[in-house]
Amino acid sequence: MEGWDPTTKSTLTEIPLLSVKAGPRDGAAWTQRLKEEYRALIAYTSMNKSKDNDWFRISAANPEGTRWTGKCWYVHNLLKYEFDLQFDIPVTYPATAPEIELPQLDGKTQKMYRGGKICLTVHFKPLWAKNCPRFGIAHALCLGLAPWLAAEIPILVDSGMVKHKDDIAAIPASVDPKDDAAASSK
Repeated sequence: MEGWDPTTKSTLTEIPLLSVKAGPRDGAAWTQRLKEEYRALIAYTSMNKSKDNDWFRISAANPEGTRWTGKCWYVHNLLKYEFDLQFDIPVTYPATAPEIELPQLDGKTQKMYRGGKICLTVHFKPLWAKNCPRFGIAHALCLGLAPWLAAEIPILVDSGMVKHKDDIAAIPASVDPKDDAAASSK
C-alpha cells in the first residue's frame, strides 16, 4: 500500500478480504467464494454510499456467477458520464483477475484492449497476483476500474471523444453537425 493516497488506503482496508480459493469449476467451493464476493461487494457499495461516493451498480448476469453486468459512472465538470460495465469470471479465477469491459468506450483510448477491455496490466495485475485469493470483484473495481475512470474519462471528455448524454440529445437527428458548421461560416 506504499505510495497510495490515504483515501485509497482507507477504502481498501474497509473492503473485506476473501479466503476461499475457488473458481467457477470448483462446485460447492465456488458457491462459498461467491458468498464472500457478495459480502465484499455489499460492504464496498455501502461504504461508497455512506461517503456519497456511489459510482457503480453490478450484479451477476447468470445463476453461476460467471458473468457480471452493470453500470458505472464518473462525474466530470459536474456532469455524470454513465457507461455499461461487464466482465466474465475467468476459469482460472481467482489466480487471474477479471478483464473489466466498458463496451461503449471501445476504440476511444489507447489504454483499452479490443472489445472495450480496460488496460490493467502494468499496475493492477501484479497487485492482484500478490494478493490472490484475498482480492475479489470489489477489489478489482476499487483498484482497477476506479483509477482507470479517474485517469481516462476527463481526457476523453476534454478531447471530445466522449460526449455527455444531454449534449447528444440536443443535436436534432435531421441536422448534420458538419452542415451546421458550414452554414455558420458563410
